[in-house]
Amino acid sequence: MTDEKTAPASQKYARYIEEVSEDISETVRSMGCQPILFVGSGLSKRYMNAPNWDELLAHIAASCSDIKKELGFYKQAYRTAPAIGEEFARIYQEWAWGAGRNEFPKTLFEIGADSQVYLKFKISEHLRSVTPPAPDKLNRAAHGAEIDSFVNIRPHAIITTNYDRMLEMLFPEHEPVIGQKILRGQQFSIGEIFKIHGCVSNVNSLVIIESDYRSFERKKKFLSAKLLTFFNEHPLLFVGYSASDPNIRAILADIDEALPEKGGIVPNVYILQWNPSLTNDSSPAKERVIATEDDRTIRVKLIETTDFSWVFDAFAANPTLNNVSPRVLRALLARSYHLVRHDIPSMPIQADFKTLTDSVADSNSFAKLFGIAYIDDWSAASAHHIYSPTQLGKLLGGNGWHFANELLERMKNETGVDVKISDNRYHRTEMVNTTKFHKYSKDALNLLVKVRDGSPYEVKIDGKKSP
Repeated sequence: MTDEKTAPASQKYARYIEEVSEDISETVRSMGCQPILFVGSGLSKRYMNAPNWDELLAHIAASCSDIKKELGFYKQAYRTAPAIGEEFARIYQEWAWGAGRNEFPKTLFEIGADSQVYLKFKISEHLRSVTPPAPDKLNRAAHGAEIDSFVNIRPHAIITTNYDRMLEMLFPEHEPVIGQKILRGQQFSIGEIFKIHGCVSNVNSLVIIESDYRSFERKKKFLSAKLLTFFNEHPLLFVGYSASDPNIRAILADIDEALPEKGGIVPNVYILQWNPSLTNDSSPAKERVIATEDDRTIRVKLIETTDFSWVFDAFAANPTLNNVSPRVLRALLARSYHLVRHDIPSMPIQADFKTLTDSVADSNSFAKLFGIAYIDDWSAASAHHIYSPTQLGKLLGGNGWHFANELLERMKNETGVDVKISDNRYHRTEMVNTTKFHKYSKDALNLLVKVRDGSPYEVKIDGKKSP
């Protein structure tokens, strides 16, 4: 049986892509909901050349005449970026009230203005200046197809530590929830961008200096509870972070607390890493052990690639949601919540309880209550072709898709018929952008059982029998 270890070198990374793509799409299908995206600064760097931490600090240092030494001195003296930010905030305040006063709007000198606002204003100003005015002005020459694939994911929600507004540009129907607003009020957790470290649209919201991070840690219980809800219900994709990023480690520590069993791989958490050294004969690791807190570790799924497109396509492989508006879903959920929480108990409206009782009896009738056509198992078109290659291989007695592929190749050699080259009663290809996903039917399973057992069989495609 051909597997990844024995595959020709030129096919190893292609096999890796196929296996990881199938694992992702199968996780999305089995959980029955859209993924949650955790987006770090690496994605803004990739798509609009936004600065990383060191580049941002270097720009801030160069923009203030009172910062006399090079950034290297401050990295030696203060070690961490938040600690350097704390020192820069102090210097910026002194500069703003002296030689740099004309660099800032008059409102920042009113009584009650925070002492760190001058640093945060300059950071926001710089990030706004490097943000393109529209999505078509992003770095599409290098990553156009990849950006389209990213948007096509249509995530349930996005969580980001980024300050810039690139995500709002790419997902205009998602509602940004910024900083402390996450800790107050009723969020509906669908079609929202949770900007947990603030946004350039609200200078004071930025979590950037050491005291900001300490305050954030004290108040993040609500966020942690929301993250655990997301973990239990959705596939999670981290993109734009390194696996050693402290933000990832803090989030994974919360997830680790909720795991019923320690030590096993978390099946719905993926970390996407850019690796420029990959070649056709590369066979990257598919999981990563990450240290979290108090000497604990957690195992998650790792994806390494130079091109994110195929990964995003796999997360977008739910065609029934292509035309669903997150804004409509959020409004529907918000109105339903208000109806149940306020309107019906206080009776400002007349409720037909018999209709409501009948309507919540099953998924179809409940969907129709809102004027929604309920479609099970992705789409009606996929109802006949229900098995992924891995599912097919396991049902046939193998460990995964390799065994099914071996039987398909044997059948092709014996009959001259390759069922994978077309859509037919045995096989169907689902295309998401440029990525193919193969699905198989019960007819295919029954046929391959005969191939496996050496029993007589015939292949019927379009009414024609194999020779």
